[in-house]
Amino acid sequence: MRVLVVEDDLMIGESLNEALQDEAYTVDWVKDGRQAILTLRVQPYDIILLDLGLPEVDGMGVLTAIRDAKIETPVLILTARDQLKDRIAGLDSGADDYVVKPFELGEVFARMRVLIRRAQGKADNQVAVGNLTLDTAHKRVMMESNPVDLTAKEYMLLM
Repeated sequence: MRVLVVEDDLMIGESLNEALQDEAYTVDWVKDGRQAILTLRVQPYDIILLDLGLPEVDGMGVLTAIRDAKIETPVLILTARDQLKDRIAGLDSGADDYVVKPFELGEVFARMRVLIRRAQGKADNQVAVGNLTLDTAHKRVMMESNPVDLTAKEYMLLM
C-alpha cells in the first residue's frame, strides 16, 4: 500500500515515515502543500495523511485542489486544529476522517485500514486471491487456511 504523508513538522514526519514503513507501507513524504498537489497529479496513492498547517498551500487548499481534480484517494487529516469548526470544515471539504494531534499511531493505522478498505469496496481486512488470504489488520497470510511465515519484506511485496 502506498501512502503520501503531507507534513511539514520534521519530527512528526520522520516518526510517521518510519512507523508506516515498519507497518509495511510504501511511503512518500512531502513537506509543503504545493509539492503535495504536484505529487498527487502524477502519482497514485492508496491513502493521504494530510496536515492542515502547511507552508506554500495550506492543507485545506490541498484538499480542495485534489478534490477539484477528481482525485478520490482517501484523505485522513492529522492536525493540531482541534476546534469543532475546523473538524467540520475538513470533513465537509472532502476529508474522509480527521484526527487531532497528538495522536496514537495504533489509532491512525486502524483508521487508515478502514479508509483503504472502504475505498476498495471491502467490509473487512481480508484480501483473498485464490487460496491465498491476506489479513491486513494482523499482518497474517494464510494459504488454504494454513499460516504462511513471511519476512517483513515478503509481506510488504504482497501488499
